[in-house]
Amino acid sequence: MHRFIFLLLALMAGLSGVAQDTAVQIPLWPNGAPGFESKRNEPEIAKDYYVKNIHNPSITIYLPPKEKATGAAVVIFPGGGHRLLVFDHEGRDPARFLNSIGVACFIVKYRLFREDSNLYSLDREVKQDAYRALRLVRSRAAQWGIDPHRVGTLSFSAGGEVAELIAYTSGKGDQQAPDPIDRQDGKPNFQLLVYPGPLGIPDVIPADAPPAFLIAADDDPCCSAPVVSLLEKYRAAKVPVEAHILNGGNHGFNMGYRSNLKAVKAFPMLMANWLADMHLLDKQ
Repeated sequence: MHRFIFLLLALMAGLSGVAQDTAVQIPLWPNGAPGFESKRNEPEIAKDYYVKNIHNPSITIYLPPKEKATGAAVVIFPGGGHRLLVFDHEGRDPARFLNSIGVACFIVKYRLFREDSNLYSLDREVKQDAYRALRLVRSRAAQWGIDPHRVGTLSFSAGGEVAELIAYTSGKGDQQAPDPIDRQDGKPNFQLLVYPGPLGIPDVIPADAPPAFLIAADDDPCCSAPVVSLLEKYRAAKVPVEAHILNGGNHGFNMGYRSNLKAVKAFPMLMANWLADMHLLDKQ
């Protein structure tokens, strides 16, 4: 077990000079978010592990080496309480890990409704960003070497609340939209929810909900209950689901490597195993 943890940490730590060097950020809308075009040039504030003051939402692209690429893709929504984004630990680090198993990753910098509630709301602008990110990724599937039918989400904490906004309703695009990106489907094919927040969970999970991998710590005062609730609702809907409640780890264990608990450190491989078991990592 110790050797397994060491290898996992070495893999995650050594990944990615390459991924970091090749990461590219592009805006969700070339001219800025609709209705807020005048704010697109306001600079983001990046400090330590986080980013905030996001007014020009974007995706940051991490593609796996071509020899490892499976065609699967994950759109990542970092957490941060809707006041900031934990971009490094819940965006870049999971992207590097998923790149190592052949998954293309796209980290979303979405607008933060609790940072400026006079401008943005969860159900409008943030949801708009989430749909646009999925649609943008699918619109460039051929360019980025991904299968548009294997595009999922990975989310942490408040990011889980964002991901859930687009998971349980139709994401059909507007076929008459002048922007071809808006004609794409915005619903994920699967979702990975890591200690997701309580907002966005529907009363009933629909039968066409994306299959889900769920994980949280039992001592998480915020976000173990949403995982239990989602598990029960997924089972009632008979939609494929796998859930893990870790004995410890509290909230915000990111990709596990900052914890002293072996089960927390090992959780990325549980996620990777689920992706493999669901045949999402099968090369075409």
